[in-house]
Amino acid sequence: MRWLVGWCGASASAAREIQPLGAQLLWEGPDPLWAVGDWRPDEIRLVHADGDTHLAVFGHCGADDPTLRRSLISARAGALRQLTTWPGSYTAVARFGRRTVVPADLAGTRPVFHTTWAGGTAYATAALPLADLTEAQLDVAHLAALLACPEAPEALGDGTPYRGVRRVPPGHALRLREGGSRDVLGYEPAAPTVVAAPPVERHAAIAGVREALVEAVRTRLGAPRHTAPPRDGGPVPGMGPADRRAARLGPEPAPGIGADLSGGSASATLTLLAAGLPGMPGTVYGTGATQAGERLLAVTFNDLTATGGPAAIARAAEMERARAIAENPRLHHVVVAAGEEALPYGELENGPLTDEPGPSLVIAARHRRRLAAGSADHLIGNGARQVLDAHPARLADLLIDRRRRHLLRPATALARASGGGSRAMFVPFTVYRAARRLARTPYPEGLSSAAVLLRGPLDGAPQADGALGASLAALAWCRPGPAARWLTGEALAEVSIRLDAAAARPPSATLNGRPGVQRARAVLARHAADHRVFEQAAEVRHQRLHAPFYDNQVVRACLALPETLRVQPGARAEVLRAVLEGAGVRALPPGWGAAVHAAPAEALGAGLRTHVADLVGLFDAPLLADAGLVEARVVRKALRAAAEGEHLPLDGLSDLVATEIWLRRLLTRRGSCWTAEGNHDPRAVTSGVSP
Repeated sequence: MRWLVGWCGASASAAREIQPLGAQLLWEGPDPLWAVGDWRPDEIRLVHADGDTHLAVFGHCGADDPTLRRSLISARAGALRQLTTWPGSYTAVARFGRRTVVPADLAGTRPVFHTTWAGGTAYATAALPLADLTEAQLDVAHLAALLACPEAPEALGDGTPYRGVRRVPPGHALRLREGGSRDVLGYEPAAPTVVAAPPVERHAAIAGVREALVEAVRTRLGAPRHTAPPRDGGPVPGMGPADRRAARLGPEPAPGIGADLSGGSASATLTLLAAGLPGMPGTVYGTGATQAGERLLAVTFNDLTATGGPAAIARAAEMERARAIAENPRLHHVVVAAGEEALPYGELENGPLTDEPGPSLVIAARHRRRLAAGSADHLIGNGARQVLDAHPARLADLLIDRRRRHLLRPATALARASGGGSRAMFVPFTVYRAARRLARTPYPEGLSSAAVLLRGPLDGAPQADGALGASLAALAWCRPGPAARWLTGEALAEVSIRLDAAAARPPSATLNGRPGVQRARAVLARHAADHRVFEQAAEVRHQRLHAPFYDNQVVRACLALPETLRVQPGARAEVLRAVLEGAGVRALPPGWGAAVHAAPAEALGAGLRTHVADLVGLFDAPLLADAGLVEARVVRKALRAAAEGEHLPLDGLSDLVATEIWLRRLLTRRGSCWTAEGNHDPRAVTSGVSP
């Protein structure tokens, strides 16, 4: 795990006695800053503007040093958004004398955490080190909210699984001052009214997405940005993957740039952009990925367990499309074939301790096999669905804007997906009625309704069946998560109290009365947080995963897409096809852009059936039951029933399994992220899971 940590306003005596293990000190003085972990030289950049104004950028940033200096001076005057507008994925830390500003990203893959310590504030890009620093106990109420309403920021708040450690919300910045005072403020402009802002013209919005994606990929390819010689023992500013390959810096899984051809149209789009196909000026050809005859490594995951049904059909079609794309001479295609050994729920006894629990823990070993065949810098398409697709609640936004006719095509598509017949005739009316109900439901009333729902029985609640059921269930301000049905009544009651409290508070400025905007933002934040868990759990040594769709500039460009375009069937594939056409890529294989939703669900079911005995044993004496969150008997019964074919939410069971194994890894952990002078026995993070 790589993270940065620092503090502001802490007592000098405490600051002298403790420091992070294996850290590289970047700033000295009363408000120090460290980089911890296996950071590459090109991933740390230090810029000095004038006087006591400094900037540290961690990650992959496409701005040159003069641009960073100009943005830093603007941020000193209060324009914090300027620290978030560069291409790439990064964390910026700005210091203005004894004042420090650390913005989180828009999605949530680059979070910032903070806690009170030694009379000041300690901050980091990981929560676990801060929990170590303050010897924080587990926040069981937060775990309950994470299981009951994972997509509801009103239930999660700014908490973490550790008491006293807070998270800076996406789109906000942490501002620290001398003396220990701190505040969290938003840097993105909020819509002032319920009425939507004038939409960006369709073609201009798609062109903005293309430009943002091309710049995001170009940044990963490593065009040189800085030629100054490195300082002794310090980072090399601006060294990209191309420079790193020439310098042969350290062992890597496979030198160069790689990308996924598995996973659908998003990852294929990144693969084709990175391959540098010729086209219009401004494409990525010649920026480092294809120089000196080097080919981009394209990886396809072939699941041999999918032997029948929709999953097998979808997988076979995906393999054919991957082979057609890989005929490009600039691509070197690698197929990773895996059988039962790569099913979900395998190898749960091994794995790294992540910063927090997440459903990716049950599939980490599966994806690690694919990533091990990739390159040192590997592009993946995670996040595309969340930033490009329309959340079903956006249908209510269209009704608020009096754009009823734009509901016809999505409602018709849902009717077609429901199987046809006499019931399909009533689907458009059903969708319209649900969207109208949401559009007319005030935000506090929606939260109160969810709180009442949590206090009632959930085990008999109807399941969202298919695309229609899932869309109707999502047409709400807040809804229980798939694991809520197996939580205890006490745990659900505590989460409902949180929702009631949120409903009683005055709506914040970010709540503009548009449920689609708010729900889409919450879903993006939840998936971004799980992507961060995925990165940590499936990490391959010396490899960097790049998910450009989570970049600030890509998220902003996607937010500019008109809602009337988003809600149409196949909108994501249409946008990505236009992106490729604008970059000079027009020959796409038949079926490109087809949805691949069936394959992950089928894999979860197969993994559950294969490993059901181990999973039932995991809940013989679960820590979740010790914490009062579940009854072990109920979960064991659900696991057996799901393995026998009963229709249960498998993603909810995955959430329970992931949280249980995370707790076990946390409590068996030895050591700490910190060391004190003369002390070689680091403290553990926690001693139990009691509330």
